[in-house]
Amino acid sequence: MNMDTQPTSTDLVTDEKLWEVFRGSGVDHDSAPHFRGRLQHRLLINRCEACATWHHPPKPVCPACLSDRVSPEPVTGSGTIFMAIFLYQGPPSEGVDYSTPYPVITVELDEQPGLRFSSTVIGSSNDEIRIGRRVRLDWIERGGVPLPVFRVDPAEAA
Repeated sequence: MNMDTQPTSTDLVTDEKLWEVFRGSGVDHDSAPHFRGRLQHRLLINRCEACATWHHPPKPVCPACLSDRVSPEPVTGSGTIFMAIFLYQGPPSEGVDYSTPYPVITVELDEQPGLRFSSTVIGSSNDEIRIGRRVRLDWIERGGVPLPVFRVDPAEAA
């Protein structure tokens, strides 16, 4: 639940409704709070309350100190492209056009070295998507579901 005193409307979304909205996305007990965050366009990543280490994907135990005191916290979504691939084919998916290679990137987030999140890039040509480029978080709706994506930082797009 939200740490504020009043629950938000997304805190009140049942697990069943969450599984329905994000069908096929791997919602489980550990990831449900993260998907609830997406409904508010908030990218949440688990952070250990004992040692302050961030870790993704969500797991109930910190991989650094083995504490079970982990909770999802928002991240800025700013980072650097760590890896980029371009898909020439794949399963049909709303909003994905393979006639131009579809970019999939892994971003090392600014919150911690080695903390990475994968998605796609919007608003840039494939020639602009390079390892080491700065990106920032953005959101799109795909099939009525909020999806975290990245944009090349405007200062980098020149």
